[in-house]
Amino acid sequence: MEKRNARPTREIVVPGDLLDDSGMDAGNNAYMLDGKVYAGVLGVKNVYQDTVSVIPLGGRYMPTTGDTVIGIIEDIGPSNWLVDINAPYPAPLHVNEVPWKVEFGDTSKYLNVGNVVMLKILMVDESKKIQVTMKDSGLRRIEGGQLVEIPHSKVSRVIGKSGSMIQMIKNLTDCRIFVGQNGRIWIDGDDENATVAVEAIKMIEKEAQSSNLTERVENFIKNKLPEKEEDDGEDY
Repeated sequence: MEKRNARPTREIVVPGDLLDDSGMDAGNNAYMLDGKVYAGVLGVKNVYQDTVSVIPLGGRYMPTTGDTVIGIIEDIGPSNWLVDINAPYPAPLHVNEVPWKVEFGDTSKYLNVGNVVMLKILMVDESKKIQVTMKDSGLRRIEGGQLVEIPHSKVSRVIGKSGSMIQMIKNLTDCRIFVGQNGRIWIDGDDENATVAVEAIKMIEKEAQSSNLTERVENFIKNKLPEKEEDDGEDY
């Protein structure tokens, strides 16, 4: 018997595939040509209201204005830093976009190659030029803890509906956790608890499409940390 209300099969598209010719707008990872919308990357076709876009299958993170990300300083200039944000191209962080008064040529006194920072994407223009800032609440250089990297496409699953999944992991492990939209996650806490938090996140990455995932992650953490009483972890 045919199942009723079955979810439609997700349509996989490749760069250049026609997505729409009825007048819809081009969203993320799609482009308009002669009034038609085409796929710009390999991924899953996604239609929302009057916009058609493509959700990438793997690949690098594509920055979006307003995203909060974790970056790694990879080069230094006299008035800016180049930051690896897990995108196809580095993001320049100008001295005017940091919370310190930096004199010309003094950039290395504040941030050096290898330093890890929390950033916000200020703007991405049509040529993919990125502007980032550290001038916002909670943005800073990260000290200590550890970084975990997952595909950026799995970030929403790690966060959960209304932040439910990540808040549960914080509460049960008593760790400070910051999730960047670019797939980098910072975890800081007691060694054993932080290790369990990392394992839980890797479990979500591996089983992102599974049902009852929240419940299974909760049981996994409680089995690993049986003495831990649930409380309110620090919210980052």
